[in-house]
Amino acid sequence: MVSETADLNKQEPFISVVVPVFNEEENIPELLKRIWAGLSETGWSFEVIVIDDGSTDRTAQILREQKRLYPELRVVIFRKNFGQSAAMTAGFDLARGSVVVTMDGDLQNDPADIPRLVEKLQEGYDVVSGWRKDRKDAKVSRLLPSKIANWLIGRTTGVRLHDYGCSLKAYRSEISKNLLLYGELHRFIPVLASFQGARIAEVVVTHHPRTRGKSKYGIGRTYRVLLDLMLMLFFQKFATRPLQFFGLAGGLMFVAGMLIELYLTAQKLFFGQDIGGRPLLLFGVLLIISGLMLFCIGLLAELIIRTYYEASGKRIYAIREIIE
Repeated sequence: MVSETADLNKQEPFISVVVPVFNEEENIPELLKRIWAGLSETGWSFEVIVIDDGSTDRTAQILREQKRLYPELRVVIFRKNFGQSAAMTAGFDLARGSVVVTMDGDLQNDPADIPRLVEKLQEGYDVVSGWRKDRKDAKVSRLLPSKIANWLIGRTTGVRLHDYGCSLKAYRSEISKNLLLYGELHRFIPVLASFQGARIAEVVVTHHPRTRGKSKYGIGRTYRVLLDLMLMLFFQKFATRPLQFFGLAGGLMFVAGMLIELYLTAQKLFFGQDIGGRPLLLFGVLLIISGLMLFCIGLLAELIIRTYYEASGKRIYAIREIIE
C-alpha cells in the first residue's frame, strides 16, 4: 500500500506531479493555479515538475516567473524538442515523491482528479490511468483514431483499458523509475508497466475542451502509433530473448529452402529433369541464405540485449538547466 507518512515536515514530497509542455505560454499560469488549488486542500506534500520540451515561444520565460510564486515548482528546460516520451522520462528521473502523477499542460486534464487517482492507487494498484469517458475533442481527427488504437492495443497486448492516450495517470515511484520511454511509447506506459508485473486500474476523469493554444496531436500520428504497437508486441514476447524470434523465423525459412532443394535434387537424380533454369531453385537458395542471416541477426541481438541490460545507463535527453 502507498503510505501517507510523507508528512509535510519531511524534505521528500508525497506526490510529484510531472507536466511536459511545449509552446503552452497561454496556459502555464492557469495550469499552475489549478494544480495548486487541487492539491493544497489534500494536506499531502507535493512538488510540481514542469518540463519545457524545447518550446519556441515564451513558455520558459513564464515558467521562470511562476517559480517566484510557487516554491514547490521545479522547472526543467530542454535544449531542444525531444518529444513527450523523453520529457516524461526526465520527469520520472527527477521526481522525489513516492507517488508520481503525470498530466498534460493544455488545461484539458483536470488537476482536481488527482486525489481520486491517488486514492485508487492506495487500494493496492501500481498504475492508475485516467479514462476520458466524455472526451471533448474533434471526432474525426482525434476520437475515431483514438478508439481504434485503444481497441487494437487492448486486443493485441492483453492490457485492457478504455483510454491509453490519457496523460493523467498516477504511478508508484518504483514503477515510474523503471520506465524507459522513447519514440511515441508514452501512450504504451500501461503495457510497459505490465512487463514489470504492475497492477493497473482505470478511473473516469474530467476532460475539458482546449480553449487556448494549438493541439500538437492529429490523425498523422496514427501510423507511428501502429509502428510502436508492433514494437510493443515484440517487447512483450521477445525483448529478453530475441534469438527465439529470429531463430524461429530463420529456422523455418532454412528448413523450407532445404526441402525445396531436396525436392529439386530428387527430380534431377531420379527423373532426369533439368532444374538449372527453374525459378524454384533460386527461391530455395534464397530461403536458405535468408534463414541463416536471420539466425545470425538473432545471435547479434542476443549480444546487444546482454550488453544493454548489463551496461546501459545512457539517457535520451539533454537538460539545459534545472531551476530548483
